Amino acid sequence: MTAFINILLSFAMMFGGLCSQLDYVIRPARYNAQTLTVGELPTPVEAPETDAYIQLSEVNMHYRIYGTGKPPLLLIHGNGGSVKSLQEAAAYLANDFTVYLPESRCHGSSSDPGEISYQLMAKDLKEFIEAMGLEKPVIMGHSDGGINAITLAAEYPDLPGAIIACGANSHPRTFKPYFPLGVAIKNLFHKDKLNDMMLTLPDFTPEYLSRITCPAYIVSGQFDIMWNSDTVYLAGNIPGSDMTILRGETHSSYMSQNGEKAYTLAHAWLMAKGLL
Repeated sequence: MTAFINILLSFAMMFGGLCSQLDYVIRPARYNAQTLTVGELPTPVEAPETDAYIQLSEVNMHYRIYGTGKPPLLLIHGNGGSVKSLQEAAAYLANDFTVYLPESRCHGSSSDPGEISYQLMAKDLKEFIEAMGLEKPVIMGHSDGGINAITLAAEYPDLPGAIIACGANSHPRTFKPYFPLGVAIKNLFHKDKLNDMMLTLPDFTPEYLSRITCPAYIVSGQFDIMWNSDTVYLAGNIPGSDMTILRGETHSSYMSQNGEKAYTLAHAWLMAKGLL
């Protein structure tokens, strides 16, 4: 019976998702559709100031820092990523912030304690923020990093100054079908706990999302891996949040694949919110 209900929910999600993709074309204002145009940019810094490790309660975390002497901003990479994933965005954002790029547990050169979940990664980030003595940092994450930003803000509402969650999904059911199918096939040949996490987590309920109290910006691309309706769901259940679905963008085209666009996106919203 449970399996049958899950199948029905999946079909309902797919139908709603297809409708939202069409609706985006017909009523773009409903999704705050915008085209991300790169204008005049500051000169990116050439290299990180710091490349080091810090021992947390469960993880020896590798991190880099770009820039100095400015308010803190954490850039959180996605599933399978590393400090290199968002380094171009960090180099630009270092003009406005001291940018911290931590590597999540089980990723890059950070240690692997054997377990991974979004709650565990949020706990690691909390410990990292506290160990570094950061006050009200902006948290900007891509993909799983966006999910981490949402989880951190829900689990520890007083910690972040603001979050920018790019390409985050609320549940594996909200992926367009091709994506989890590809992950599941890959898992058949090389089982990986990172793949397992994408196929089973997160599960953001309205009650959970309502715990977020800091300014929040929920962002996705028009051709992202999750349905547009899921971005609307996330933004609609985070009190006072802002949202945009970017015209012509994919899951990574404006983040890990283009640091200039990532900077432009963050800078414009943070300026509008009075956070710069």
